Amino acid sequence: MKTFLRWLLAAALFVVVAVAAGTFIPRPLFAPSRAAEPAAQRRILVLSNPIHTDIAIPLAGDTRAAFAFLGRSGIPVADPGAEWLVLGWGGRAFYLETPTWADLKPLPVLRALTIDSSVMHVDVAGGIDESHPAVMPLDLEAAEFQRLLAFIQTSFIRQAGEVAVVPEAGYGDNDRFFEANGYFNAFAGCNTWAAAALRAAGLRTGLWNPLPQTLTLSLKLFN
Repeated sequence: MKTFLRWLLAAALFVVVAVAAGTFIPRPLFAPSRAAEPAAQRRILVLSNPIHTDIAIPLAGDTRAAFAFLGRSGIPVADPGAEWLVLGWGGRAFYLETPTWADLKPLPVLRALTIDSSVMHVDVAGGIDESHPAVMPLDLEAAEFQRLLAFIQTSFIRQAGEVAVVPEAGYGDNDRFFEANGYFNAFAGCNTWAAAALRAAGLRTGLWNPLPQTLTLSLKLFN
């Protein structure tokens, strides 16, 4: 029993150290140069809940055109009332089968802790309160914004040039799930995908951000 407790304590300590290092060691280690072009900046939003991070992209003429392929799959990107396109990546079983905490089941949790195929979840939103504690606004230069869009677009699996919709999967009338590239596990999850997307744009995150709280803290520290 004592040996087991020692192993358990060592494992818990390892996790704490890994999460702390992943938060306070920046990635990339040295800050990339960023051009100062305030007039060309585009605002995005990082949306967090206790376990998951989404990225919200402003819907304007160029972004509606860039994501028109989603419109053909049922996402109302052209709707004048839609101001934000909200995107997230995650494990297929947990994402599809757990719309609320009340729907939590053992098997999706097990798949999330081991390995699972991935999906993209896409929704639209009207106005979003940028002062809300769960919302982090970030301003990107024009080139950074385009790199972010490219990263997000390449996260979708395409079949015959079109994204692959997960049939009869969604939380509401305007959202859809799509087949995605990559595999989900406890070390490479939804929040590490969001961190990778932001790094692709040119921002700095922590070395490893498995939780929304560590991701948003690292964004505040290093940008």
